[in-house]
Amino acid sequence: MTIIGTSGLVLNEKLLFEHSAPGRKGYSLPKLDVPKTELAAELCREEISGFPELSEVDVVRHFTRLSTWNYGVDSGFYPLGSCTMKYNPKVNEVVARLPGLADIHPATPAHLTQGMLGLMYRLQESLAEISGFAKVTLQPAAGAQGEMTGMLVIRAWHEARGSKRTKVLIPATAHGTNPASAALAGYDVVPISSDGVLTLEEVEAHMNDDVAALMVTNPNTLGLFETNIEAICKLVHERGGLVYCDGANLNALMGIARPGDMGLDVMHFNLHKTFSTPHGGGGPGSGPVGVTAALAPYLPGPGVECDGKSYRLESVNESSIGRMMAFHGNVGIMVRAYAYIRSMGPTGLKHATEMAVLNANYVRARLEGVYDLPYKNRSLHEVVFSDKDLEGGCHTLDLAKRLIDYGYHPPTIYFPLVVKGAIMIEPTETESQEVLDEFCDAMIAIAGEARDNPELLHDAPIRSKVRRLDETAAARKPKLKWEEVG
Repeated sequence: MTIIGTSGLVLNEKLLFEHSAPGRKGYSLPKLDVPKTELAAELCREEISGFPELSEVDVVRHFTRLSTWNYGVDSGFYPLGSCTMKYNPKVNEVVARLPGLADIHPATPAHLTQGMLGLMYRLQESLAEISGFAKVTLQPAAGAQGEMTGMLVIRAWHEARGSKRTKVLIPATAHGTNPASAALAGYDVVPISSDGVLTLEEVEAHMNDDVAALMVTNPNTLGLFETNIEAICKLVHERGGLVYCDGANLNALMGIARPGDMGLDVMHFNLHKTFSTPHGGGGPGSGPVGVTAALAPYLPGPGVECDGKSYRLESVNESSIGRMMAFHGNVGIMVRAYAYIRSMGPTGLKHATEMAVLNANYVRARLEGVYDLPYKNRSLHEVVFSDKDLEGGCHTLDLAKRLIDYGYHPPTIYFPLVVKGAIMIEPTETESQEVLDEFCDAMIAIAGEARDNPELLHDAPIRSKVRRLDETAAARKPKLKWEEVG
């Protein structure tokens, strides 16, 4: 039997093996010649009640087997729309693990961290150049926190002008976190029922002296470019408001168009999406925010500045909204994004955008006519179908579950809400034509199964380790592990 511990000791019985298999006899750890001063006596145990007797090979095989049951972007195609799961280049991981970057304590003095500060400064400048904004902060540690940062900046700008505006306009085609971010920033959310592309008339009907900002996603969650964005920004500005852009879909514009040149005032970046850093499982993340020169004084700090010779962390000025993070943001993700930008270069970044758009339209062309396409406008980075034409009483959820049997992670389903039974597919630039063809073949085959053998879809998945769950019951009557063992 192999036991792994610190100096042969097991720390804190409540944290380790507290809920071991019942009926096991206590195992006595071997007496070791360990200095008693290493650990406090209350942290040391010489016996563990119910310690499981497992060999190393049993443990290794168990966790290796579990790992083969997981689905990851390194093992298959993720057709998720909006959030995007795409391949993360391994060179980014190598760079992020370099000791000189990975082992720096955030409180280390600036003169000892010039390399990291220089990297952060160049990343700020690169993002500003790519987006067309005057200033970028790297503080926010997620896209949603970037949204809130941007909204707090907007609020600070209005307050500095003596404005007491209380409302934020958000179209139905915006990202789902936008209303929450606006509400957390202290605003009342006013939804706009936009059908496809936002029109000037739709905004004008809601724009009054109470509106602080319009939050728009461009391209929107239908994968459509907001063609009226310049006129809309002009209208909002004339009425005393600002325009926030959710930049999660920047991977459809990068290298081709700059949001800052469209009249937008604030935008957050999703580094995990456009700049290919890890995403999923609740983190990690990074959501830098870019703003116009007029809003730059309100950004959180400290940021990195350069005097031509060295880099330093600037002090937070009186107008700043203050810190969004205890230190400098999620620097590990910044390193990965910077490595991606430098390795791709301007030409490579533009090509990535072109391929993302091409792949989405390739999927659209192959599946149009098989699945209902509610919006006929040309797609950009993603395409949204619906289950309207599925036969046999099958719906979007049945399609998603059946895709698991074909070896694919399901696409984003039932979002955006403007499409009933939405099936949102975003292949990204990282997938080959062969992969896209195989995926489209599976989608076409499933449509045929819905027609000829609908019960197959109703019962799916049938090949997975876990069969279809009662998701309604799971949500309303969850079986929580901690309740079982508590």
